[in-house]
Amino acid sequence: MEKTVKDAPTLTFNEKMLANYVPIFVMLPLGVVTIDNALEDKDTLVKQLKELKKAGVDGVMVDVWWGIIESKGPKQYDWSAYRSMFQAVQECGLKLQAIMSFHQCGGNVGDIVTIPIPQWVLDIGESNPDIFYTNLKGNRNREYLTLGVDNLPLFNGRTAVEIYSDYLKSFRENMSDFLESGLIIDIEVGLGPAGELRYPSYPETQGWAFPGIGEFQCYDKYLKAEFKEAAAIAGHPEWDLPDNAGEYNDTPESTEFFKSNGTYLTEKGKFFLTWYSYKLLSHGDQILDEANKVFLGCKLKLAAKVSGIHWWYETDNHAAELTAGYYNLKDRDGYRPIARMLSRHHAILNFTCLEMKNSEQSADAKSAPQELVQQVLSGGWRENIEVAGENALARYDSAAYDQILLNARPNGINKDGQPKLRMYGVTYLRLVDELLQETNFDIFKTFVKKMHADQDYCQDSEKYNHRLGPLERSKPKFSTEDLLDATKPVEPFPWDKETDMSVTGGGGGLLSYLISKIFSLFK
Repeated sequence: MEKTVKDAPTLTFNEKMLANYVPIFVMLPLGVVTIDNALEDKDTLVKQLKELKKAGVDGVMVDVWWGIIESKGPKQYDWSAYRSMFQAVQECGLKLQAIMSFHQCGGNVGDIVTIPIPQWVLDIGESNPDIFYTNLKGNRNREYLTLGVDNLPLFNGRTAVEIYSDYLKSFRENMSDFLESGLIIDIEVGLGPAGELRYPSYPETQGWAFPGIGEFQCYDKYLKAEFKEAAAIAGHPEWDLPDNAGEYNDTPESTEFFKSNGTYLTEKGKFFLTWYSYKLLSHGDQILDEANKVFLGCKLKLAAKVSGIHWWYETDNHAAELTAGYYNLKDRDGYRPIARMLSRHHAILNFTCLEMKNSEQSADAKSAPQELVQQVLSGGWRENIEVAGENALARYDSAAYDQILLNARPNGINKDGQPKLRMYGVTYLRLVDELLQETNFDIFKTFVKKMHADQDYCQDSEKYNHRLGPLERSKPKFSTEDLLDATKPVEPFPWDKETDMSVTGGGGGLLSYLISKIFSLFK
C-alpha cells in the first residue's frame, strides 16, 4: 500500500489548476444554414471559427433545425448543408454541441431570422389547429407542437414523439462519422419553444412584453380533455382549467389567480399547477428516453435546456415561472424534480441567464436572476448531475463575464485540484461581428482564459475530469412520489460574493458595463 502512495505521480501546479478548467463554447449564428438548406458563406464561417480556435475556445454549439432538415415532407431528410458545416468545425479543431431544434426560430428574444417548423406540419395545423399550444382566448402558437399530441398519431400516422425519434435516428445514421470521430460531444434535445423545456407562456408574437406574467398554454382540446380526466379521477369532475389568471402583460396582484391568497394557494389551484408542471416533466422524460435509445453507446452526453425566468421571482407567487410550467414557490422547488428526471437519462441540465445581476434589473420586475441561478444549479448538483449554462442576452463587458465566471465556479478556484462546485461547461451567445470587433474580442479572450483557470486550451478533456464514455441506457422511470419528493426546498449551496478569476483582475466590471450601456445607446 505504501509503495503505491509513494509511486503515485505528484501533480504539478498547472495540472492541479487544470482540474478547475471549465470549457467554453460559442453559439453559431441562427441562420448559419439558411432556410433553403444551404451553407451560404462557408469561407466567412471558417475564418470566424479559426478566430475562435485561436482565442482558445473549446467548441461551438449549433441549432439543427427540424424546419430545414425535414422541410420537403415526412421522413424526407436532407443533412447535406449541416454535414458541410460539421466538416468545417472539425477541420478547425473545435468540438461540437448539436441542438435538435424542434421549434420555430423567430418570435423569441434575440431571434433575427425566421425558420418555421416544417410546412407539412403547419398544413396539418390548418385543419386541426389544436396541435398547437393555445391560451385561454384561443390564440394558437405555431412555434412548437403542444405536448398534448405527443402520443397521438395525427401526423400521417405518426405521433409527435415518433417524429422526434425518427429525426434523431436519421441524425445518428447520417452523422455517424462525426459521432465516431468524437467531434459531437453533446446532443441537446429541444423540448419546447426556444428549445427549452417549458410552455410558450411569454410569446412576443402575441404581444407579451417584459415583465408580463405570461399566460397558461393548455387550452388546446387535447390538454383540456386530459385535465378534465385527471380532475375526475381526483374526485373533482367540476374543476376546469383556470379562467382568472389574467393576460400576458398583467402583474400578479392584478389577477385572481396569482394575487395574495389567490387561487394558486387553493386545493383546486395546487391541483392544476401540479398537473400542468407534471405534464411538462413527463414530456421531457419521454423524449429524452427516446433520445437515449437512439444515441445509446455513442461517446456523448444528452442535455436539456431550462429557461431562466427571473422576473417575479421575488414575489410569493412566482407567476411568470408558474405560467411557463415551473411550479416553483418559496416552499416548493420547481427545478429539482427536472434535475431528478434528467439524472435517469445521464443528461446535463443547461440553464440560462448566467450573466445577469439583480442590480441590473428594473425594480418593478421583482427579478432575482442571481438567486434563481443559485437555486437551479444547486438543485442539479444535489441530484448528482452535470450542469451547464449560457448567457441570455448579448453582453461584451467584463461585469457580465465576471458574473458568468462566478456561476461557473461559485466558490472559486481550488489550487489543490477540482473545486467542489464547477459547471460542466458554458456556451456564450453568440458568434456575431460585434463579438469579433477588436476591443470586445480582447475582453472575450481574457474571459476564455479565466474560464480555463488561467491555463492554456486543453484538447484532452480527461485532464480536467470530463470523461466521455459510451452513453448508458436510461435508468428506470421515477415514480410520481420520487419526483414530488424532489420538490422539498433545500438550501442552495453558498456562493462567493465575486469571482476570484475576474476578467479585469479586480474592479472595473461595473464601469465597463456602464460604458458598454452608454455605447449601445449611440449605435
